Amino acid sequence: MTSLKHRIPVKLRHNWKLVALCPAFLAACWGVFGSGTIRPYVTSAQVAEAETPITNLTGTKDLFDASVAHDVKITFTDASYEDMLTEYFKDGEKKYVEADLTIDGTRIPSVGVRLKGNSTLMGLTWKGQSKQRGMPGGGQRPEGLPEGFQIPEGFQPPEGFQPPEGFQPPGDGQPAAGQPQATQSPSGQPQTGQPQTEQPQTGRRGEFGRGGGPGGFGAQLKGEEPENLPWLISFDEFVEGRRYQNHTQVAVRPASTGSTAMLNEALGIAVVGAAGEPTQRSTYSSFTVNGRSAAPRLLVEYLDEGYAEGLGNGVLYKSLASGSFDYKGEDQTEYTEDFKQINKVGGKDLQPVIDLVKWVNEASDTEFAEGLADRLDVESFARYLVLQNLMVNFDDMAGPGKNYYLWYDLGTKKFKVITWDLNLAFSGNAESGVNDTISMGFGRGRPQQTQQQGQPSQQQGRQAQPSAPPDDQARTRPEGGGGMMRMGHPLKEKFLANATFKKVYEEQYRALYTKLLASGTASGLLDDLVAAYKLNEKADPAKIEEEAKTLRTFLQTRTKALGSDKAISGT
Repeated sequence: MTSLKHRIPVKLRHNWKLVALCPAFLAACWGVFGSGTIRPYVTSAQVAEAETPITNLTGTKDLFDASVAHDVKITFTDASYEDMLTEYFKDGEKKYVEADLTIDGTRIPSVGVRLKGNSTLMGLTWKGQSKQRGMPGGGQRPEGLPEGFQIPEGFQPPEGFQPPEGFQPPGDGQPAAGQPQATQSPSGQPQTGQPQTEQPQTGRRGEFGRGGGPGGFGAQLKGEEPENLPWLISFDEFVEGRRYQNHTQVAVRPASTGSTAMLNEALGIAVVGAAGEPTQRSTYSSFTVNGRSAAPRLLVEYLDEGYAEGLGNGVLYKSLASGSFDYKGEDQTEYTEDFKQINKVGGKDLQPVIDLVKWVNEASDTEFAEGLADRLDVESFARYLVLQNLMVNFDDMAGPGKNYYLWYDLGTKKFKVITWDLNLAFSGNAESGVNDTISMGFGRGRPQQTQQQGQPSQQQGRQAQPSAPPDDQARTRPEGGGGMMRMGHPLKEKFLANATFKKVYEEQYRALYTKLLASGTASGLLDDLVAAYKLNEKADPAKIEEEAKTLRTFLQTRTKALGSDKAISGT
């Protein structure tokens, strides 16, 4: 009965009387208005924000203090875990499980934990089945990828390419439906009296083309091994207003067969912070689920209400993988699949984002050049674009995951684009140039074209009128040889197609190249991360050094390649 109760959202439970009155109210409306149509209109009228009492747990250590060891333990029932997996495999719903959590010795009962990620979960299997093949319910297109998205047949990476943690190309690495695996309880404990079949370990770093999930993204993850899965921990899912060190949520990154450290993502997070741009904090921690322990896992700060409060007086919006940057009119309900408002819900709304989307899509070249600085922190956005290229991260705001947040400063009335989800950073072609488009094919890519004032933009050989609404199909189909795939984002494309803004981009690139690469700052950050990983239980010093060596080589190659780029060297 208790578990059934907690399936009902906290706010709904607290306001059950109001909910119970709704049917009576609707009946009364029917009697008064009959079958007449009532059209809803959404406005930006200010509504007082509901005050929720905050309980902020302090803990024993700063969760993101990388100079000390950390320990995270999660416990939930097998029944609730199986129910969660069944729902996810059936319709893709990421249901929260009620669990007990202990962080650095502080016990926190009744937290919510659920699966985290879109493409990360594409390779998840359970009971010998994957969500894409032979799964209950017939299967669906993986979240975060556009309709028709696929890696071209025969895709091959450049020589010497090291795939990112969990990244796999198309292939038959998934076990077929019904293929026998170790028979275990849902939480991963082996059941007695059942035969166990060892599955071959595939998809190791450097063995590109073997194993992995359908579609080329998923890590080799098993429902029978919850200690290796990506998790989102919510402190206030079942206890309203509760936070831990001002966090309402914390992400636990996956442990794939290619890497347990997620060093590339941790380094990306650190590099963005060193550049002076908003980033997330991260740390390593020992990690245990229902008594099953794993190698140290990467914990990442989530961009929640507490995070937004730290940015200042403004509103934080998350771009959703299911959405677009298309203008759909003024009805805010049309944008529920495009953006999610994180803070000040009830006090502010989506209108600033809608205004930006409309203006970017409809502004002429001249209007865009003259009016962008009134709506966007131009230098910050240039640094955002520089960092994505410098880190060779194709899955940015223009990638398949549409990974970014928008911060709207209520004082300046300007937006800032915030980096999010760097698990594919430092994994492509380290020799890509300053003005090359980073693509999922990991090729060098063609140069980004500079647009002359008043001329139509030309991006990757594709003609498009900047003043016209973006063509999603044009931005998502394969183009450029070598099996490369790019997505696109009108704000990014129009910015880099403008000669004035392109100059700002290159100026920021030179500054960040000197600050982050030429100075050795990125290499120093990598050394710090390796040291932080080794502090925790079950750390594998040899493995982390091996992974760090790959990244050090990447940084050296990247530094040399960019140093000879004419946009940096001037020659």
